[in-house]
Amino acid sequence: MPMPRWWGHINKRVFNPRAIARGKYPVLIHVGRSSGKTRHTPLDAHPVDGGYLFIPVYGPEADWVRNILTAGEARLRIDGREVDLTGPRLIGADEFPDGVTRPPKLLRLTEFLRMDLKP
Repeated sequence: MPMPRWWGHINKRVFNPRAIARGKYPVLIHVGRSSGKTRHTPLDAHPVDGGYLFIPVYGPEADWVRNILTAGEARLRIDGREVDLTGPRLIGADEFPDGVTRPPKLLRLTEFLRMDLKP
């Protein structure tokens, strides 16, 4: 079971703005699918061959995941630079890349977001 949605709402309004302001975490920059507003989501970005893997701890129905799948692209601010990402897709646990720490089994996550570096 992914983390509860109510916790995601608290994170979005209380903890995420603080994490972004500190500048220590990778930040995914994407466009809201309904509002068209630029959104900033701090999260772990795991480098994989040709791109990055993101673990949607609130499940694949989380707003940021749906926004990126709809837009087809995003930017990632990481290590003081920004990279363009494209080709978002959900991958199953059987496609989980070697070398990336798996999330706790307690979360029972079965889908992960994979994106490629834009050429």
